[in-house]
Formats: sequence, C-alpha cells, structure tokens
Amino acid sequence: MSMLTPDLCIIGAGSGGLSLAAGAVQMGASVVLIEGAEMGGDCLNSGCVPSKALLAAGRVAEVMRQAGPFGITPVAPVIDFAAVQDHVTQVIAGIAPHDSQERFEGLGVTVLRGWARFVSPREVEAAGHRIRARRFVIATGARAVMPPVPGIDTVPCLTNETIFALRERPEHLLILGGGPIGIEMAQAHRRLGARVTVIEAARALGREDPDCAAVVLGALRDEGVEFREEQAVVRLRAVDGGIEVVLADGAVLTGSHFMVAAGRAPALERLDLHAGGVAHSARGVTVGANLRSVSNRRVYAVGDAAGGPQFTHAAGAHAGVVIRQVLLGLPAKAAPQMPRVSYTDPELAQVGLTEAEARAVHGKRLTVLRAEFSGNDRARAERKGRGLVKVMVVRGRPVGASIAGPQAGELIGLWALAIAARVRIGTVAGLILPYPTLGETAKRAAGAYFLARLFDNPPLKRVVRLVQRLVP
Repeated sequence: MSMLTPDLCIIGAGSGGLSLAAGAVQMGASVVLIEGAEMGGDCLNSGCVPSKALLAAGRVAEVMRQAGPFGITPVAPVIDFAAVQDHVTQVIAGIAPHDSQERFEGLGVTVLRGWARFVSPREVEAAGHRIRARRFVIATGARAVMPPVPGIDTVPCLTNETIFALRERPEHLLILGGGPIGIEMAQAHRRLGARVTVIEAARALGREDPDCAAVVLGALRDEGVEFREEQAVVRLRAVDGGIEVVLADGAVLTGSHFMVAAGRAPALERLDLHAGGVAHSARGVTVGANLRSVSNRRVYAVGDAAGGPQFTHAAGAHAGVVIRQVLLGLPAKAAPQMPRVSYTDPELAQVGLTEAEARAVHGKRLTVLRAEFSGNDRARAERKGRGLVKVMVVRGRPVGASIAGPQAGELIGLWALAIAARVRIGTVAGLILPYPTLGETAKRAAGAYFLARLFDNPPLKRVVRLVQRLVP
C-alpha cells in the first residue's frame, strides 16, 4: 500500500469537495480527492440537476395546456416519458465534464476512486493507498432516509437516487414526504401525466412560511396533485399492480410506484470516524462555526456532512470557509443565513427568518411588509400574479424574506444580500429598477415600510400645507 502525503485530503467529490479541490490546487496546495461513487456527487447525478431538468420538461407540458388565456389554442401534450428521461440524462452529461476525474487530474489533483476510511486520527485508506495529510475535509454528502414503517423493506421504494432511472411513466406515484424534494417530484410527474398523491405526517412544506406555502400547495392542488396531510403511514405491502399504503386514519391507497422523500442523513457510515477520533452524531460531523472538528483539529467537514443546511450552495460556500483557514491561515466562519428555494411553479424561496421565527425572536419590534404579485405589472402581463413577497424588518433592517411566486429563486438574491450586508430598508425602497420587472416587488414591499409615515401622518400633512402657503 503506497503512502501519499498531500497538504489536503478531501473525501467526497460532490459540490463542496470539488469546489475545495479546484480552489486549493490552483492556489498551490497538493490535493488528494477521494470518491467512491460518481464524480459530481448527489447534485449532478441524483439531485439538483436531474430534478430541475425534469421540472423543466413538466413546465413545457403545462404551458401547452394553459395557452388559452393568451389567445392561443391549448393542446394536450403527447409525452414520451422515456424521451423526457433522455433529456434529463443529456443535461447531466453536458455538465459532467466540468466535474470529471479527467478535468481535476488536469488541474493537478490526485483523484482516487474508492471508499475512504480513517485508520488513525491522521491517516485515511482508500483505493490501495494510505493518505497522511496535513488536513482532511469530509465532504461525503447525504443519503435518503428510510423511515421505520412496517413493510417498507418488502416493497420497491424509489428515492431521488433512483427515480430518474424510470423509463415508463408511473400510473399513480405515491410520495411519502411533503418537503421540497417530494413537492418538486409531485409537480413534475403530475405535469408529465402521472396521478400523484403526497402523504405527509405533519403539514406539507411545514418548514416554510404558511402564507407562502399555501400559494404553492394551492397551485399543485389545482393541477391535480392529491395531498394526505397529518397522516402517518402505518403499513406497506406489495399487491397486484403496485404498492398498498395504509394510513393512520385507516385509509388505504394503492399506487403503481412508491417514492420515499422523508429526509436525508449525512453519509458517514463508511468512514470509521471512531478510528479517526472524529466526533459525530446522526446530524453529521460535530464541528464549530469554522467547520473544524471539535475532536480532531486536522479534520474539517463541509456541506451535508457538517450537519447544517443540506444545499449545494451551502457546500460551495463552506469550501470557501475552509480554504481561507487551511490555505491562507485566516479566521473564517460559515454564514449564518443560507437562502433556500423549492423549484416548483410558482417557486418558493426563503432567506433569514420566517415571520413566525422573527416574531419569536423580536416580538413587537417586528414589522412585516407584504407585496402581492397581483400588483406587479410584469406578473400580470405573464398571467403569473399568484403569490406574494413578505419581508421581516426590525429597526429598519430586514431580518428575513419569504417569496412565493414567479422566479422567486432569482428574486431572493437581493434580500440575501440586504440581510448579509445589513442594508437598511430605505436603501431597497430607493432602488431604481427597470419597468416592468418582477424585481419591482422588492421595491414595493420595502416602500410599504414608509407608507404610514408618509400618508397617515397628520403632523407631516400640516407641514406640507404650511410649505404650500409660504414657499413661493
């Protein structure tokens, strides 16, 4: 077994690991990158990229159905489900070279294909090599969690890791889990012609602002997605023609396919973290705000493995935090605010505190601003007036924003910047934005902060009247 002694050993070639490897090697560090599965990780192969490609196909089909209000004869789309999956595969293939072993080896990274495990607090073994590095970074991502439902091991279960391999459209897709993954897959498959039922033990999109979640869930219901909320699954079994699901209220559902979207857990089981002296829990590696292991100072964790927000952009941001510390010797901490988006139609985006969270923290100091997309001329022109912007403001500065509506994922960026930079709400209200754009909803919401001060202010009105009499 050969010995490698790089400056940095990265375990996992997903978003965080790849960003870190590319940055580190180009800044002069020697890097070993280990990947036991596919380069690009979950995001490229079974997460962000294929799901958005499938949603895009569903969106095209829905546009064909909903063309009537624009004066165009609507048509029922003829959907070749296998060809749709070919589209998904082609999108992945187009991005894959950027994440490939060949590209990273061309940058100067030593890429090992195999599963890594710690053999001591400062050594890892993988693919016939032992690696003794100055620093290790765990970037192994997450895997789908299988809930302890009786019979779940006796029926075929799809997850985000397997659903994109389907070549035939499900007749009736049952989805266990009403979070972002489940909701996105529900809308995509419904628009592509499948019957879809979402089963959620609590409330669908329960983490999100209720007003904004209601916009998205209402749109999905209008399209024919069925919901069984506040219903736990008590039993599963295979039956002729599919899977039978028994709910807590005694209802029995039968579907042709069953997908589990009930959460994800950090993929740490292969690493033998005990041998590496790396403290961890079910949430992930136990790290400080600087993403450094609390028990082994040679080890860092990023992305899902660090136990924080399970987003590709979080992993990429974490890579920058580690680079500043490991390569430049500078202090750095992970950002406390991380925007998130559910890419349904309409989209649902959040950054900072929701209204409920802000009220719990700030109480009566909180002001909640609202702007409806129905009042935005661009949204009206495109017949996408369903939705709203909510901004949570404390002492003149935004602390959170919730958006449900067209291109919410694009619009949340302004509020992410405003919160991170502690921009005053008046600065947003004073923005000059092109007309007509959806971005004007930000200006409209921010302007609401000053309406009462300007238009329902008797002393100000007296001043205005006085100025009109006295100033020539």
